[in-house]
Amino acid sequence: MDPDKFNSSSSAFFLVGIPGLESAHSWMGALFCSMYLMALAGNCVLLLTILLAHTLHHPMFYFLAMLAMIDLVMATTVVPKMLGIFWMGSQAIGFDACFTQMFLIHATTAVESGVLLAMAFDRYVAICHPLRYETILTSQRVVQIGLAILARGILFMVPLTWMLRRLPYCASKVISHSYCEHMVVMKLACADYSASSTYNLVGTTLIVGTDTAFIALSYRLILRVVGKLAEKTERLKSFSTCSSHICVMVLYYLPGLASLYIQCFPQAVPPHVQVLLADLYLSLPPMLNPIIYSIRTKQVREALCKVFSFFKGSLG
Repeated sequence: MDPDKFNSSSSAFFLVGIPGLESAHSWMGALFCSMYLMALAGNCVLLLTILLAHTLHHPMFYFLAMLAMIDLVMATTVVPKMLGIFWMGSQAIGFDACFTQMFLIHATTAVESGVLLAMAFDRYVAICHPLRYETILTSQRVVQIGLAILARGILFMVPLTWMLRRLPYCASKVISHSYCEHMVVMKLACADYSASSTYNLVGTTLIVGTDTAFIALSYRLILRVVGKLAEKTERLKSFSTCSSHICVMVLYYLPGLASLYIQCFPQAVPPHVQVLLADLYLSLPPMLNPIIYSIRTKQVREALCKVFSFFKGSLG
């Protein structure tokens, strides 16, 4: 890579891919391509099943459909460009395209956190207030919750993107990453970026901190109610409805927190490990989420079987 060549263009950034693993880009591309295709197939099948199966027309599965759509946007925002870098050496990304990608990535991660909170609230109402479930989580309220979550993600990212976009980037435009990660791009500016850094830190802490606090509160109340059930089978049945959600939360929050702390102490972790973890954080959950819900949720399994049987009969 010739930095001087890259610095000569004022209208583009240049993505390195995975620094230090350039020789492995070909097979890394095969890995991420496989994950992306599985994510597309899994989430599209899940959305189609929720649409066609009337047994899944309930708030819990509406939130699951939101999660599937977010995962599709998240994976599509990141992986195709990564494959262009890994397989075709297409490292250039336009100035506006870079900030659009950044906006979509971080807005969708904020929205996904909100959907996970909404799903926790759904399980809290279903277990702690089952008789009021249909009156509390009406279709209209589910739509309102979804729009509020989407608005929060967009409103968080608009000021951050505006602050970063107006900074002058007169130094190196080589981004040592596979996508336009805002902290990496921010450090390329040749002006004071402390305002955007502070805004991002405070905003991310408020969003993730608030969501995880309310999720923890929801499960504390759920555990209290489940613990009072007389029969062990009833306790297991009640809590099993939360198992898929817990798996998805762990898959979302743990890699995200690990990636965040690694960025705070970059000298302790090799650059290729940092970038690879960030890539997996955006690629692995979209692939695994539909698998987790298909395996661990009885209603989804049954609906999938009916949908596949219907299409098999139609084709036969």
